[in-house]
Amino acid sequence: MLTKVYSASIQGIDAMAVTIETDIGKGAAYNVSGLADTTVKESYDRIVAAMQHSGFSFPRMRITINLAPADVKKEGSGFDLPITIGLLTASEQLKVPDLNQYMLAGELSLDGSLLPVKGALPMAVKARAMGLKRLIVPEANVTEAAVVDRLEVYGARNLRDVAEIMTGTSTLQPMRIDTRALFARDAGHFDFDFSEVKGQESVKRAFEVACAGGHNLLMVGPPGAGKSMMAKRLPSILPPLSMGEALETTKIHSVAGKLRRGDMLMTSRPFRTPHHTVSPVALVGGGASPMPGEISLAHNGVLFLDEFPEFPRSVLEVLRQPIEDRVITVSRAKYTVQYPASFMLVASMNPCPCGYYGHPTRPCTCTPGAVARYMNKISGPLLDRIDLHVEIEPVAFDDMASTEPAESSAAIRERVIAARRIQEERFRNEKGIYCNAQMNSRLLRRYAWPDAEGLARLKEQMERLNMSARAFDRILRVARTIADLDASERVQPRHIAEAIGYRSLDRASYGTAF
Repeated sequence: MLTKVYSASIQGIDAMAVTIETDIGKGAAYNVSGLADTTVKESYDRIVAAMQHSGFSFPRMRITINLAPADVKKEGSGFDLPITIGLLTASEQLKVPDLNQYMLAGELSLDGSLLPVKGALPMAVKARAMGLKRLIVPEANVTEAAVVDRLEVYGARNLRDVAEIMTGTSTLQPMRIDTRALFARDAGHFDFDFSEVKGQESVKRAFEVACAGGHNLLMVGPPGAGKSMMAKRLPSILPPLSMGEALETTKIHSVAGKLRRGDMLMTSRPFRTPHHTVSPVALVGGGASPMPGEISLAHNGVLFLDEFPEFPRSVLEVLRQPIEDRVITVSRAKYTVQYPASFMLVASMNPCPCGYYGHPTRPCTCTPGAVARYMNKISGPLLDRIDLHVEIEPVAFDDMASTEPAESSAAIRERVIAARRIQEERFRNEKGIYCNAQMNSRLLRRYAWPDAEGLARLKEQMERLNMSARAFDRILRVARTIADLDASERVQPRHIAEAIGYRSLDRASYGTAF
């Protein structure tokens, strides 16, 4: 008897439908075709033991299993469950009248229990797109898959549960999740708040500008000035995720296996902080079994690189293309996948090896050459792609001793959200552009071009500091964001002046004045 069961394979962050065709006839053999990897072929022993411990018998006949389409490699243990159901229906141990309305995924333990799989959310999205009615996944994956509406999602504990669901004898009900209530529950809950930060008003202003326009930011300051502390508070002033952004972000973390048991939809923007020993593959993604890297895990959120110059040059240089294109294409001999990479890069560094160049009270012990070599660890093209360079000074004692509360994250966030709404309206007809940091040259001329006075001021500073053409675009983008925070329709000279002030590392004299 021949049966067909639907499952899915992950490619990039999306699921591709896979049809498991099972044919049982006379003879004694077990063959799996369709470019199945070693994990799928090893499923034989798991399936035999799971069926026996669940009260079923493994058919001792000629078994042919094909995973279609046959020209795409199938990887992972998630095919255990659909292959087993194919065997049970083909051997007529299970009678499922609407088998073609199910998608299944799950790894089988030897006792028949179901173990979690990666990518349950993109599988649910694919099942709904195919017009299927039901999805059965391990109980550990049901909450992430159930955020997809118009689809009945069941979480099964073992093979016997799956059999009862498909034959209509189970008391299990499909999981339902109210995503609106989920967003409302998690809205505004953060572990850190800017009200706890004393002083540093200019730095807070730079953070506000960066979040309002989605700009990249680099902090330069001595040890103990509060660079990491303020970076941890950055998510508290970012605008909330939209439903589309939340689904896309959750899909990436689902595929990477980063969601914990019971996790549902990600309702806050990710904040990734890889150590400076990270490899290029871990940052970008890929590997023998391709997985998203730290850059894609920070999609729609923040990638924070502390001690920026300590990262190997080869690691830092891979950031250049994702920052510009906001997508990563990983090409290897056996596969090519694309991962989204729209993230805010936030980095911090000391101004010199000893950390005290430019310190108001402590002398720097580095030679001018040492400072220059330290700064040269970050290439000019990468530095050009960072919109805001912010110098941080140590907090004054009077600020630290002050008992007056600083401005809260909620107050800053309100201004950020107001500026983002202006940008959403501005770019509503522009495909793939949602904030000022994403503007191209055409949009810069339309929305961010300054008047004659502002253009003259910009020309003067660019010639004096010998800035690149890319820095010119960055300044205009930041100036447009500052104007949005001011609710100004036009970019004014004062907006240009403030934006130029955020390009401190473009100064030719940096690191040479003692």
